[in-house]
Amino acid sequence: MENKYNEFKGQPRLPQFADPKRYDLRLKPDLVSCKFAGDADISVDVVSHTKFIVLNAAELSVDPNSVHFKSSNKVLEALEVGLIKEDEIMVVEFGESLPLGFGVLSMAFEGTLNDRMKGFYRSTYEHNGEKLNMAVTQFEPADARRCFPCWDEPAYKATFKITLEVPSELVALSNMPVEEEKVTGNLKTVHYQESPIMSTYLVAIVVGLFDYVEGHTSDGIPVRVYCQVGKANQGNFALNVAVKTLPLFKEYFGAPYSLPKLDMIAIPDFAAGAMENYGLVTYRETALLYDDKHSAAANKQRVATVVAHELAHQWFGNLVTMEWWTHLWLNEGFATWVSYLATDSLFPEWEIWTQFLEEATEGLRLDGLTESHPIEVDINHAGEIDEIFDAISYRKGASVIRMLQSYLGPESFQRALASYIKRYACSNAKTEDLWSVLQEESGEPVNKLMNSWTKQKGYPVVSVKIKDQILECEQTQFLLSGSHGDGQWIVPLTLCCGSYEARKSFLMQEKSEALDVKDLLGSSSSKGNPWIKVNVDQTGFYRVKYDNELSARLRYAIESKNLSTNDKYGILDDSYALSMASHQSLSSMLALMASFREELDYAVLSNLISISYKVSKIAADAVPDLQNHIKLFFINLFQCSAERLCWDAKVGESHLDAMLRGELLNALAAFGHDETINEAIRRFHIFLDDRNTTVLPPDLRRAVYVAVMQRVNKSDRSGFEALLRVYRETDLSQEKTRILGALASCRDPEIILEVLNFLLCSEVRSQDCVFGLAVSFEGRETAWKWLKKKWDHIHKTYGAGFLLTRFISATVSPFASYEKAKEVEEFFASRTKPYIARTLKQSIERVHINANWVQSIQNEMNLSEAVTELAYRKY
Repeated sequence: MENKYNEFKGQPRLPQFADPKRYDLRLKPDLVSCKFAGDADISVDVVSHTKFIVLNAAELSVDPNSVHFKSSNKVLEALEVGLIKEDEIMVVEFGESLPLGFGVLSMAFEGTLNDRMKGFYRSTYEHNGEKLNMAVTQFEPADARRCFPCWDEPAYKATFKITLEVPSELVALSNMPVEEEKVTGNLKTVHYQESPIMSTYLVAIVVGLFDYVEGHTSDGIPVRVYCQVGKANQGNFALNVAVKTLPLFKEYFGAPYSLPKLDMIAIPDFAAGAMENYGLVTYRETALLYDDKHSAAANKQRVATVVAHELAHQWFGNLVTMEWWTHLWLNEGFATWVSYLATDSLFPEWEIWTQFLEEATEGLRLDGLTESHPIEVDINHAGEIDEIFDAISYRKGASVIRMLQSYLGPESFQRALASYIKRYACSNAKTEDLWSVLQEESGEPVNKLMNSWTKQKGYPVVSVKIKDQILECEQTQFLLSGSHGDGQWIVPLTLCCGSYEARKSFLMQEKSEALDVKDLLGSSSSKGNPWIKVNVDQTGFYRVKYDNELSARLRYAIESKNLSTNDKYGILDDSYALSMASHQSLSSMLALMASFREELDYAVLSNLISISYKVSKIAADAVPDLQNHIKLFFINLFQCSAERLCWDAKVGESHLDAMLRGELLNALAAFGHDETINEAIRRFHIFLDDRNTTVLPPDLRRAVYVAVMQRVNKSDRSGFEALLRVYRETDLSQEKTRILGALASCRDPEIILEVLNFLLCSEVRSQDCVFGLAVSFEGRETAWKWLKKKWDHIHKTYGAGFLLTRFISATVSPFASYEKAKEVEEFFASRTKPYIARTLKQSIERVHINANWVQSIQNEMNLSEAVTELAYRKY
């Protein structure tokens, strides 16, 4: 094999010798030995003169004697079957050229139900005290090849006729409804209906013991939610969301749901949040199950948005599929954006579009790195695909779609989407295909506008200043490192002046433009010097930097409560990013934060809280002697809102207040507010004696667990032990992950080491490890030493995949010195792999950004006076 088949090695795509049209697939999983056997008859259309068929296969053993090709008039036995491990391909060589046209390629194969949560794998669960295996598939992006030999690229769409042979007492599910079932002794053979045409990454099979709840959509489609035996009632909320969402998307996309049923199932071991397999959507338990007694409001919201996201894929992704992984963002960006549309329609009181800004912020944070990548990214090897399931594809993708919809108007945008779905249904599309349809429908230069956002990385910061009623705008590429990139964009600029009635929008196409705002200033209700807000309601994916005069006016507008939630959020978030990039002083950032003391809006306060954590940590590196003052300032900042909400929920209070209470108390505890910590510990002790007590509802638990861990150290471990006890007693994944996150907040490095080792033990499912990696500032160095020591074990456990990258980003990114960046580089120099390369570069860049920020803060004049004044300011 060494030099054989060289022409097929190292290629990003399969050669186009034959197109698969139909897979007749029979699989027999053995859940005790964790092996499976299978055979396949693949109907193909041979399109070029060749003796070879090349398809994907990985970690399978194929019986060479079973491989043959049958056309209408002859049967050809395979001369040789070569499996090329590093390229994950199987080359079948015949003694003569294959006849052009239709034929059937047949083979038998065997494989292992692995424990790496990809391909055809096993997940463990308990039933009546016995530990059992279930068999599950996770094929996206490129792991169908681990279950059966196939053309494992999204453009090779085919129909699938699946048959399973399984123990007769188990539930066996696939994409399509059961056509026929035959029981022979303790085995049953389940034949499923043939699927419509679809890509291999959407094929799904689940075999195990499950309960379900069932409902029907308004047009009669049966929808089921499956989960572990005894948990069925936890599926009702997701079922309700799904039953209402399918008809909503049918109307929005102008096309019906294209399968006869929809199943959604919770899998105990699951790497991603969920997977949109056609007709059989798989989920982590935390993303599908909702328990009235033990789930928090934030869990409810997550279930709703994830279900809506996966169901949006049934159209955007499954019915119309990206042509290649370069266009992954079309799937993920759209599903993310549209999941907010659906959730807003079902739960308007959640004000979900204000929370969409958190998605945009995550996109802006990653895209402010030199080591970011364009939305459309070249993929040259299957190993590179995993790393682009990131905040660029999902969050920047969703944000530029929102920007475009805002620019074109919702009606025109929806009409174009319906045309696009109709035109490309049951086939594949590229990014430019979507732009063409939107351009035809709207008459706007969509292609030109959007190429500047998808084909180059990064985004602009628009600097604005006012001079004689002329607004001067200048765009430069924003980078968190503080340097300026050379990108240029076509920016849909919107602005308001003194009120939301006086507004203007235009396309900024040059590096700098001047805008006459005389008419806006004239019509403004606040005469004199009205505030000017650019990027109204934060619909644009860019930052804005105001001169001192305009900044002061906006601060006053915030204090006078003249601005919308979205605009307050945007001003705060831009200011934080500008401060991190050393374009603005920390003291002016803190002064802005102080103007939010009486803030009531969830989205703004939630972002204020996350920013305060980061500022507190960078200050601990830069100006340790001011750290206590800064913490005191943050405690004073949040106390006003925390006192308004107090500890106990009010009858009929909003979903947003329920989420906010927990976040505020969590912040007060993390900043060491004694009263909050004491009250939290009092409630925790009541909870330990009575798990059904009303004093510790799910919305408060994370905050209380964090407060408990603030008092834990090596000489007083009682809170730690108690939380481990709660962890071991609960069977709710949401509660387990809440506890893991809280354990990591301990300030004692010795306890942190115990927590990190606990993450790797068999009591923690490997997908949940990542929740315990965000350790306290004091535990940073411990976590890094631990990662180095355990790296080989972690690498072996996780293999390639995005969970592995989380270990690197969580452990490395919080550092703030050039020396540490060098140390990380040296450690990974001999351990780098293509699937961690991007994450490693991004994490090291974040360390450099933090180190620059530390220097900039240390050089700041009068910071000490400003911080002291803020910390002790009397309101």
